Amino acid sequence: MNMNVEERIKTTATLPPERRTIIHLMLVNNHIQDILVQALKPFDVSIQQFNVLRILRGQKGEPANLSTLNDRMVSRMSNTTRLVDKLILKGFTARNTCPENRRKVEIRLTNEGISALNKMDCAVEQAEKELMSALDPEELIALNKLLDQITFKND
Repeated sequence: MNMNVEERIKTTATLPPERRTIIHLMLVNNHIQDILVQALKPFDVSIQQFNVLRILRGQKGEPANLSTLNDRMVSRMSNTTRLVDKLILKGFTARNTCPENRRKVEIRLTNEGISALNKMDCAVEQAEKELMSALDPEELIALNKLLDQITFKND
């Protein structure tokens, strides 16, 4: 479905290029979020929970603490403790409190979490391919180079 920004937000005004680009990026982000939510729906996992699982897998068997998860999250607005609690209830993660330092909490992926994550990966990869199917590999590289030029202040 190709629709330009002005049609999508139902305006006849000429938007300044900066505003049009930001609105466009927000619309694309919302569309991507919707597609990824649908891809993860059969697994009863949110995008943020999926992200936590991927971060834990990236630990290569080593546990992570809440600070590590927070630092690596794509969406910084997440309540990581709540996300981990939900994943524990699903049996995808386990939390251990360090006996020497009760404030030190280690979170790791369970075997059930690894198995579920492998299935989720397939669904998400398919969604990603469909979302980006209109762009060839060179266009994806060029788009990423352009996006890399948008600086992240306050990080």
